[in-house]
Parts: sequence; C-alpha cells; structure tokens
Amino acid sequence: MKFGRGKTARADRRLNPRKLVNVPGVVSAPSVEMACIIVDLSDGGMKLRLDRGTTLPPEVAVIDVADGVAYSAVVVWQRRQEAGLRQTGAVSLRGLVPARMAGARDAWLRVGGG
Repeated sequence: MKFGRGKTARADRRLNPRKLVNVPGVVSAPSVEMACIIVDLSDGGMKLRLDRGTTLPPEVAVIDVADGVAYSAVVVWQRRQEAGLRQTGAVSLRGLVPARMAGARDAWLRVGGG
C-alpha cells in the first residue's frame, strides 16, 4: 500500500490487538496535567491525541475519566499532538490507590471523577 510521497505502509507490530475507544482522558505527571483523547488501547499500549502540543515527560499516568482507571505508561513516540505509549499497568482510581498514583487520583477527582 502506498501513501503520499512514496512512503509504504508498515506492518502493525503490536503484540496485542488494539481497540478503538476515543474516550476522554487526562495525562498526569509531576508538573503536567492536560486533557487528551485516548484514541486506541491494547493490553500493551495506547495512542493519545493531546489537547495541545506540549512535550510529555518520559513516564506519565493516563487517566480514563469515565472508567476511573489510571494507566502507568512510558512515552514511546510523540508527534505534534499525538503520542504512542507503552502501558505498564492499570489501577482503579475508585477507593484506595498506591502512593505512586495519588496524583492521578487527585487529577481524576478534579475533572469530575468519583
């Protein structure tokens, strides 16, 4: 398959199937909190559309606002307002959370979670 300017399509290298979700989220890290859309999600990663073109730190928490879940993630790539992340674990934000996710829980509550 050809794309503009002679580029060819790359094979999807994901180990886990992705699911298109398009749900509102929040990216949370020390001194970073911004709205995003979780475009797709798999057991191993996710793609985000960011509210603005800010460079993300290497490690973040991505909050699925509706489901009340925070995903620990490592940024694999970022282009303008899109980013691909490797998911390293999910935690429910309802009830007690590990100390490392306290900031994510606070962010979730600020946007109306709970």
